[in-house]
Amino acid sequence: MPRNENWTEAQPIVALHDVHKSFGTFEVLKGIDIEVMKGEVVCIIGPSGSGKSTLIRTINGLTPVSKGSVKVEGIEVHDAKLDKLALRRKVGIVFQQYNLFPHRTVLENVMMAPLLVLKENRSEVEARARTLLEKVKLRDKEDAYPAELSGGQQQRVAIARSLCMRPDVMLFDEVTAALDPETVKEVLMTIKDLATDGMTCMLVTHEMGFAREISDRVYFTDAGRIVESGPPAQIFDAPQDPRTQEFLSKVL
Repeated sequence: MPRNENWTEAQPIVALHDVHKSFGTFEVLKGIDIEVMKGEVVCIIGPSGSGKSTLIRTINGLTPVSKGSVKVEGIEVHDAKLDKLALRRKVGIVFQQYNLFPHRTVLENVMMAPLLVLKENRSEVEARARTLLEKVKLRDKEDAYPAELSGGQQQRVAIARSLCMRPDVMLFDEVTAALDPETVKEVLMTIKDLATDGMTCMLVTHEMGFAREISDRVYFTDAGRIVESGPPAQIFDAPQDPRTQEFLSKVL
């Protein structure tokens, strides 16, 4: 992805402006505006079907927009001429499903994209992958296969795999939704460590306690719109909009 020489860290690293997305006649996103500064942690909360996953997938070009602008470091994501592989190097994404290659070891899974996509030096990639497995507390599992790991461990491998591309922004799309309760915490701790290290993170999550603890800003979405946004204390303790109040009264 080409560098935008005009972009500086005083500007948003991720900026969505009037983003609309329709699937056929069904409008999923209805004019979304979000700005995220470098190093910020933003959580997107809201009921199922409110457009959260679609929103986050527009940021790395997985879901094309019907109207509006999505920029990363000042570069328009949905420019037809943009190299999408280069974009996905800058913007890592981790999904609810881990999507690990079952016939590859943990270490091989983490190394694959830099080797195959970026054509990087194997010894450098291997050293980086081992450091990342240490970071997600799975260094002792580097020779294991995905089937030998718990769901939480597989999700942490998926996070390390995404980080091995050295992204500037990390997107997390309900990464704990498929996990059993005791493994949720280990994945959330991994994300918290990333945030503490200064990684720009955007999370779609149902983990309200975690959103309150980790976020710089929380966005509440409903029916394809951002109903309310603000610091976590404001959203969780003093929500202004009746729809936000209703939602939080059911989930807190």
